[in-house]
This record gives sequence, C-alpha cells and structure tokens, in this order.
Amino acid sequence: MRALSSFPRVPLGIFPTPIQKLKNISSKLNTNVYIKRDDLTGIGLGGNKVRKLEFLLADARRKGAQVVFTTGGAQSNHAMLTAAAAGKLGMRPILILKKRGVTERKGNQLLESLMGTEVILMDTDDYTDIYAEMDRIGSSLGVPYYKIPCGGSNALGSLGYVDCAREISGQGVHFDHLVCAEGSGGTMAGLALGARLFLPGTKVHGMMVDTDPFDQITPALMREAASLLEADIGISGEDYHLVDMCGPGYAIPSQEGNAAISLLAKEEGLFLDPVYTGKAFAGLLKMAEEGAFQKTDNVLFLHSGGAGGIFAML
Repeated sequence: MRALSSFPRVPLGIFPTPIQKLKNISSKLNTNVYIKRDDLTGIGLGGNKVRKLEFLLADARRKGAQVVFTTGGAQSNHAMLTAAAAGKLGMRPILILKKRGVTERKGNQLLESLMGTEVILMDTDDYTDIYAEMDRIGSSLGVPYYKIPCGGSNALGSLGYVDCAREISGQGVHFDHLVCAEGSGGTMAGLALGARLFLPGTKVHGMMVDTDPFDQITPALMREAASLLEADIGISGEDYHLVDMCGPGYAIPSQEGNAAISLLAKEEGLFLDPVYTGKAFAGLLKMAEEGAFQKTDNVLFLHSGGAGGIFAML
C-alpha cells in the first residue's frame, strides 16, 4: 500500500486533535462516549475540511494554480475554510455558492466578508451550473485555476479522513463505534476506509444530513481513495452503517438536532451546529436509545466543526 506520507500535503491544521471522554453523556447513555475534537483543527473556526484541504490545496499548488474555486450552500463551512486556507497560501479564493439558506452577512457569510473573499451567489439547485460558471470565470482570468468540489469530497480529499483514522489508532483507546455526519460523503468514506486499514473492529456510522444517494456515494469514494492508496481491499456495505438524520431537509434545523445541540451544550459545555454535527449527535442518541451500544462499548463521535452556522441559523 502507498503511504499517506507520500502524497503532497500543505501543513494547515494542528494535529493530532484531542479525544475527550464525555463523562456526563456517558452516564446518561450508560456507555462510554468520547469526542474527537476536529472542531479544533486550527484555521478559521476549525472543522473537518482542514484535513481535506491539506491534500487538495497541495495538489492545486503543484499544478500552479493562482485561483481556487469551490462551492456549497450560502453558509458552507467548507467554502469559508477553503477561502481561509487558500488566502493563507497566497492563492485567490473565489466562492460560487448556491443562493439558498441564510445569505445575509451572518455566520460564514460574515467571516468571508472579514477575509475580503469574492463570493458569487447563484440562483440554482444544480452544481453542474456552478462548475460551468467556475470554468467560464476561470478561463477569463488568464491564470491557472483549480476547482474543489462541494465539501472537498473527492478521492484525494477523502485521504484526509483516512489519515484521521490512522491518527485515532494511535490515541490510546480502542473504539467499537465511530459516528460522524455525512453531508457530501468524503469524511465518511475516508473514515470507513481508514477503519478498514487502521481500526480493526471499529464500525463506522454515517449520519446522513442530506438526501443524496450516500449508499452509492460512500462506497464509490472509498474505492477511488483505496485506488489512490494502491490498497488491495474489497469494499462492501458491511464496512459502514448509514442512518437517515436529514429531518425536514438539508441545512434546515431539526427538532432532534436542536435538542442534541442543547444537551451537549448543557452537559459538556461543547457546541454543535444545526446542519451537520447537531443532527449527527442526535443520530448517536437515537442509536443509544435503540440499544445499539453495550455498556462496555467505546463510542467515538467526530466533532467536524461548523460553528459559523450556529450564529446564522439558530
């Protein structure tokens, strides 16, 4: 297998991120619940996208890109972090975002304004339109440009979470379960593949916060990332577990998610967001209520960030 260290990478984050036991939540759920603090990755407001961007922006730099495009919803954490990281590396970020959700100067829109980021809002539901607009604008600039997909969720970006699984394997606790939000697929695919490679006996659960066909997206990304790593392993549905936690819709807060946000804030002094981690933690609570965890199990929740959304949507 090709070593992760052999891939070009730019240092953006502060790693390893800590793992902490949630003592009060563990007592309430009668199992051992821990949290992986990827909200503390060290640039912007932190979050899971930093691990992906280390690989993606290294590729952009290697290809001589002077401009970096990406996309997402109006309050996209990924877009905000891409702007922060690209600017830090001396590249010009241009965000072409769906004109959906909170478009006022709040949350991530405020942070992008503070950075002076060029933001274009497109009135479309189709990312094909947005990627075409990236090419139109990029071609007119006369300099090399690089396109990062929504969420940084391609095979190369997924390697960031393969590496996260490797990191977890050296942090001193064996985990029976690993729970994360799944919004574009790359984080979940990387963790599921990483668990196969570095965390034997750990089941990865993806809490789906969008309606995309993740039963197809997840294994496809896992296979593509495995191919990059030259890892000769088969991928099947037994490698992961998906749970629908979308609620009323993507980027629309749910009653269960908001209750989970309040619970973790009250019991542990930690803050989740209404789009991703709140719904994902609600999924963990649901699994616990359904008896999915034993008293002696160790359950790890990935806190993938998203703090900007709190100030725009709650």
